[in-house]
Amino acid sequence: MSNNSVSALDIARRLPGIMRRFPSIARGYYYYALKDGNRELTLGTLIERNAERHGQRPAVLFDDRVITWNEFNGWANRIAGFLRAQGLTKGDAIAVFLENRPELLAVVAGAAKLGVACAMLNTSQKGKVLEHSINLIEPKMVVVGEELIPSFEGVKDKVKTSHPTPFLFVPDVNTLNAFGEAPEGYLNMAERVSTFNSDNPELCDPPRMGDTAIYLFTSGTTGLPKAAPGSHRKFIKAYGGFGLMSLAMEPEDVLYCTLPLYHGTALLVCWGSVLAGGSAIALRRKFSARAFWDDVRRYRATTFGYVGELCRYLLNQPASDQDRAHGLTKMIGNGLRPSIWREFKERFGIETVAELYASSEGNIGFSNFFNMDNTVGFSTAPYKLVKFRDGTRDPIRNTKGHMEEVAKGEPGLLIGEITKKWSFEGYTQKDATEKSILRDAFKKGDAWFNTGDVLKEIGCRHLQFVDRMGDTYRWKGENVSTNEVENIIDGSGMVEEAIVYGVEIPKTNGKAGMVTLVPHSNGREFDVNRLFAYLKANLPTYAIPVFVRVTQAIEKTGTFKYRKVDIQKTGYSLDRAEEKVFAWLPKTEGYTRLTPELVADIDGGKVNF
Repeated sequence: MSNNSVSALDIARRLPGIMRRFPSIARGYYYYALKDGNRELTLGTLIERNAERHGQRPAVLFDDRVITWNEFNGWANRIAGFLRAQGLTKGDAIAVFLENRPELLAVVAGAAKLGVACAMLNTSQKGKVLEHSINLIEPKMVVVGEELIPSFEGVKDKVKTSHPTPFLFVPDVNTLNAFGEAPEGYLNMAERVSTFNSDNPELCDPPRMGDTAIYLFTSGTTGLPKAAPGSHRKFIKAYGGFGLMSLAMEPEDVLYCTLPLYHGTALLVCWGSVLAGGSAIALRRKFSARAFWDDVRRYRATTFGYVGELCRYLLNQPASDQDRAHGLTKMIGNGLRPSIWREFKERFGIETVAELYASSEGNIGFSNFFNMDNTVGFSTAPYKLVKFRDGTRDPIRNTKGHMEEVAKGEPGLLIGEITKKWSFEGYTQKDATEKSILRDAFKKGDAWFNTGDVLKEIGCRHLQFVDRMGDTYRWKGENVSTNEVENIIDGSGMVEEAIVYGVEIPKTNGKAGMVTLVPHSNGREFDVNRLFAYLKANLPTYAIPVFVRVTQAIEKTGTFKYRKVDIQKTGYSLDRAEEKVFAWLPKTEGYTRLTPELVADIDGGKVNF
C-alpha cells in the first residue's frame, strides 16, 4: 500500500483479522447504531454493569492506587448521594475543575447517575477565559481540585452560581480516605461524600440516553470558548464504535491515558473504550515522554490514547533497546501524521492504530476500523467534501447558490448532513450553533454541519486529514481560537491592532501561534515582554503566541479586511527589515528577538518546540 492510498486489495488483506473480531464488531455496531434517546442506557448504567460483571478487576490505576470496578461504582454512588442531598436533580449542571486523577472520573460518574451534567473545565484556563467558560453554563456548583485553587480564586467572585454553598473542595491526596482541609469559602466534598452509602441510587425519573451528560469546551472558530453539550449517547457510541469495533477491548486490557480528561478524546473516546471492555484506565496528570514507557510497563498497558504531538515527542526520544520491551500493541486518538505513521508503528511495535476524526460538538466521526495506514478511516454518516475559499472555512457556492463537491483525491471542506439520526447537538449559545450550520447547500431545506476542517479521500471512502481552516489552529494537541487570543491581546492596552494566526515550524505537529501587531503610538517603546507577562496571566500556555511580529501597519484589502493568507505565508521570516520578529524559545520566560542565525536553527529543526 502506498503512503497515501487505500485500495480494495488493502482492505481484503485485513479481512481475516476482521473476521476473528466479528463477535466484538457485531456487539459494537449494536451500541453504535442505537437511536432511542429514551432508553435507560447511560454512563451510569455502563459503570454499574461493569461492577456486576468485573467487580474485582481494576477500573482505575493512578500512581500506587488500584480502584476496582466495585469500589469505583460505590464511590460514584456516594457522590451521587451527596449531590442529591445538596438539592441537585436531573437537568442541573456542575462545573469540574480537576486535573487528571481518579476523583475527576468519580465525580463525572456520580453526577451522571443523577442526570446532572458535568462541564469539563480546561485546567490551563485562567482569568477572563476561565470566568467566561464557567458562566456559559451557570452551574449549580463548581468542583475545584486543591491543585487548581490558585487559578480558581482569581475568578471565584465573578462566577455565576445558584446554590448557597456552590464551591466544593477536593483534596489533592493519594488515598480515598484523606480529606485534607478545605480553604475558607469551600465545602469539603471528599469529607461529606464519605458519609453517604455506596448503593446504586433509586430514582423516580432516571437519566436517559439522550440527556446531557457533559459539556466540553471548544475554542470554536470565533471568540471565546463555546460549550458543546454531549449526551450519554456519545458515551454509548464511543463504547460501541471505538471500544468494541475498533479496539476489541477485553477485561485484561489497560489503556494508558495522559491526555487531559477535559478533552473528548480522553473522556469520551479513551474512557468509553475502557468501559466497553470492562478494562482499566491508567491515568497520568500530564504527559511525560521520559516516563511514558516506564509507566506503560508499570501498568502493563496494552493500549494508549494519543494526539499527534504526543507521538512526535516519543519519537524524538533517543532510540533504546527497551523501545519494544512492553505489551502495548494498540493506540487510539487523532493527528498522527503520515510522515511518522510507519516509523512510529515499527519502532515501538504497534499493531493497531485506531486513528479517528471527530469533534466535541460535531455530528460526524470517522474511525480507522480496518487499521489502514495514514487515514482517519471511513464514516457511515452522510458527508461531502466541498470547494472552499482559501484561508477560510467558507464553502464556495455556484451561480445557483449551491455548493460543489471537489474531485476525488482533492482537498475539500468536510461537511456532515444534519438528519434525525445524525443530529447536531451544537453549543449552549444558539447563535454559535446557527453559525456552524450551512443551509440550502445542495437543495432547499437541507442542513449541514461545517466542520471547518479540510480532508481528502485516499480510496475506498477513506479520508486523510489535511488542515484546520479559518479562525482556529491546533498547537500542542489543543485547538486555539485566533479571535480569542486577539481579544485578550486587545485587552492589554498595549496594541492598536493585532492579528493572530498559525504558522508551521519544521519537525513539529500542528501550527504555532503568531501575532502581527501594531503597538500603541503613545511615545513609549513597545515592551514585548510586558506583553508576554500579560498573556501568561490571561491565556493557557498553548495559546500564547510563539512568534510576535511588530510592525507599523497591517495591510488590508479595499474592504478593510486583513490579508490574512499573505501575512500567514510570511511566517516568522525576517524579509521585512523595518519589522521586528520575536520568538518564545523553549525553556525561556519571555520573547527573544530573532536573528538570521536563530531563524536558520528553527528552520533546520534544531530548536525543540
